[in-house]
Amino acid sequence: MTQKKAKDVVKELQAEYYAGALKAKEEGKTVAWVTSIAPREILEAMDIVTMYPENHAAAVGAKKDSMNMIAISEAMGYSSDICSYARVNMGYVEAGDCAAGKMPTPDLVFCCNNICNTVTKWYEILARRLNVPLVMIDTPFSHGDEVDDHAAEYMVGQFKEAIRQLEQITGRKFDYDRFREVLALSSKAATIWHESLELGRAIPSPLNGLDFFNYMALAVCMRGNQKAVDFFTLLRDELAEKKARGESAIGGEKYRILWDGIPFWYDLKFMSDCLRSYQACMVASTYPDNWSLIYDIDDLKTVARAYASIYVNTNFNSRIKKMVKMVTDFSVDGVIMHVNRSCKPQDFAQYAMARETTRLTGVPVVLVDGDQTDPRAFSQAQFETRVQALFEMIEQRKRNAR
Repeated sequence: MTQKKAKDVVKELQAEYYAGALKAKEEGKTVAWVTSIAPREILEAMDIVTMYPENHAAAVGAKKDSMNMIAISEAMGYSSDICSYARVNMGYVEAGDCAAGKMPTPDLVFCCNNICNTVTKWYEILARRLNVPLVMIDTPFSHGDEVDDHAAEYMVGQFKEAIRQLEQITGRKFDYDRFREVLALSSKAATIWHESLELGRAIPSPLNGLDFFNYMALAVCMRGNQKAVDFFTLLRDELAEKKARGESAIGGEKYRILWDGIPFWYDLKFMSDCLRSYQACMVASTYPDNWSLIYDIDDLKTVARAYASIYVNTNFNSRIKKMVKMVTDFSVDGVIMHVNRSCKPQDFAQYAMARETTRLTGVPVVLVDGDQTDPRAFSQAQFETRVQALFEMIEQRKRNAR
């Protein structure tokens, strides 16, 4: 019997995830809406069903329905300057349905602001509109190369307070033995996810980073259970076999590209087709590796440090070091940075990042304007022009090196 491919399994698991959440709600289980890089291990250990408005908004964008949701939220008075994930979600809450299907109504919202401060106000609004409790994890910005002890201790204190709140909301005691099991599964899944991403170092690359934007959904919503471990093992092994065969993810690799930022969910096919037309493979990205949350399960401080060390919560020097390392490790020819109107923490330093990356590596960088789920901020023609310029600069650099 032929083993299923990862691209087919991920679709099945995502469909199963949403169907299972709706069924769980019908059966009276507790449901939480959660930010994308929150410590879901706490919720998993309490058998709380987790749903992700950001994942759902991305799916709405991919289904070409984001503008319908955005029109609703903007008519309610929410500014177009607010993150489009928030606007899509606010519109969905009002509409009650969308092209990407339904999420079960939450019994609580669980917010961790390591990704941005927008989520703090967004989840406060959700808590008021849906009349449910808000559990908040506040993450200090990482100003140094490492997360300070006092910051880690501050977060551990919040983990414990969140547990106390969840015990009160659910009426159940927290099981610390179960928590350790969940932490072990989550760290294992994240380790295998990272190993999968690292296979992009091979020449030619067996992975196309655009595919990883789809696989990433399971890194968000299923860390902490055996299904995630099994899926990422399947994915890693599949890619390792391709690497062993010398197989290219795009069927012929001429250029190796690093992508910085969230993709245009509403136009992934165009983005993919444009890069393929130049035989360019996206071998690495600063975005999917955010979910490589690896830690010591016996030390909550290491869990805190992992959640406080994601890319957008680190300082400029840390980001530059990561970028330069990726350019070198993945043999990158050029970098594309998405200046995402929605995600200020992701793109606020990109112009300086672009200059420094080229200065330190010699690799050309282009910036493309757009938005993650609001198509009004994106132009296909501009993207094509900028990408064409990138490959011209890559070729010029090669000629200069001869």
